[in-house]
Amino acid sequence: MSQSEGLKQWGIWSGFNPEEGMTIVEPPGNSQGFWSGGCSAIYDAHHQKFFLFYRSRKPITEGRGGTCHILESTDGFEFKEIWKADKAEFDNSESIEGASLIKTPEGLYRLYISYINTTNRKWDLAMLEADHPSNFDPSRKKLIYGSDELDSEGIKDPYIALIGGIYYLFIHYAPKELLPPNATHNDLHGTGNIFATDLGIGTTGLAISSNGTEFTFQGEVIPPGNGWDKKLTRVDTIIYTPPCFTVLYSGRSDISETYEDRTGIAITMDMRNFYKLSEDSPALSSPHSTGALRYADAVTVDDRLFIYYEYARPDASHELRVNIVPIT
Repeated sequence: MSQSEGLKQWGIWSGFNPEEGMTIVEPPGNSQGFWSGGCSAIYDAHHQKFFLFYRSRKPITEGRGGTCHILESTDGFEFKEIWKADKAEFDNSESIEGASLIKTPEGLYRLYISYINTTNRKWDLAMLEADHPSNFDPSRKKLIYGSDELDSEGIKDPYIALIGGIYYLFIHYAPKELLPPNATHNDLHGTGNIFATDLGIGTTGLAISSNGTEFTFQGEVIPPGNGWDKKLTRVDTIIYTPPCFTVLYSGRSDISETYEDRTGIAITMDMRNFYKLSEDSPALSSPHSTGALRYADAVTVDDRLFIYYEYARPDASHELRVNIVPIT
């Protein structure tokens, strides 16, 4: 019996120090608006390989979210690129947004990915499926949620986990009920990103599925708070910490923090009721520039937790890092 069990303490995650991380991917430029991040990672024990998705992004004036990539590694540190796609391959989209990479029990790989719909400047959420991550074909994508579904003005940045045979899909979305009724389409989507407007409020919704292709929406699960995360909440990763799950989520307080989210922590027992441990302030941030630390993803391998995250540098660009945490 451990000391914490003797004290009736269970499922308490010890966290990590973001400054101790190692750079995996450099940003494509050295100033604000250049990012390598928005990552999603898995470890495939069958192939003994890590697979890591990330998005490369430039300032809006230089092309925005232009490309997405999948890297492969045997140790979780040294990666090589095995797949790359341009936003033009996604219906000539203006920008590729967040994604979630998984492997199904049947042995297929899936990439759930969001991108801007060119007809209305909202987002579509689609799925790519292949026998190996290097074989994803954007031309064969399957639409999961269209830009006008869920009575929402924005659907993006999926995170998906398979628990007990059920696919849990967490979505960053903008419910119409949180928006002014007289807001025009240009008010909401003139920038191509409702979450980069004064009016847009982002929250977390949940959809579930038995097959990972047809989902039933369950509604909102992690609403914005009253302080540092009152503008946005977005599930980034879920860590199994028996007897509960620990959730890392991104948040921002107002439009001035657009694209510079920091990370909070919540716990859940059932994937429907979430309790924030960081009500008053973010739990994780960068010590540099805007403090941005976002889109974290965690992968358990034996007795170690590999945490990949997007991290602000002193020059205000964002790099992709990894931090290794022993599981105790």
